[in-house]
Amino acid sequence: MKNLLLAVVNTRPCWALLIARITLAIVMFPHGAQKLLGWFGGYGWRRTIEFFTATFYISPALVWLLIAVEFLGSIALVLGLLSRAVALGFIATMAGAITMVHAHNGFFMNWSGQQKGEGFEFHILALGLALVVLLAGGGKASIDSWITSHFLKK
Repeated sequence: MKNLLLAVVNTRPCWALLIARITLAIVMFPHGAQKLLGWFGGYGWRRTIEFFTATFYISPALVWLLIAVEFLGSIALVLGLLSRAVALGFIATMAGAITMVHAHNGFFMNWSGQQKGEGFEFHILALGLALVVLLAGGGKASIDSWITSHFLKK
């Protein structure tokens, strides 16, 4: 059990990992808050579930998981708690968003308002940050780092 926990939380106190982790949390939190709370022009949880089930035929349970990953996962990343697991959730979320919604719009975001929808350049950046966290952990100033140092001392 100890080895499994260490595999999930293992990290080293690195500033670059802290920066990647916090940046990913900052860019993902508003998306989760849109879906759960209706902040930043979002639908809120009920309408988000209705939209995803009607538009993408995704089960409500999966939409709940998506909302939890984006909202609670962002908070967990700020704390550096289970950073690798959260990063894996973000990778799945971003890959799903690219394939189901954004790939047909091309690479670029819709800065000029002249495309029908948003491209996937943001998603690639989020995927890159999430991959760093998945591979290397939460870094400095994380609960994961504290757990790692606590268990490695024993």
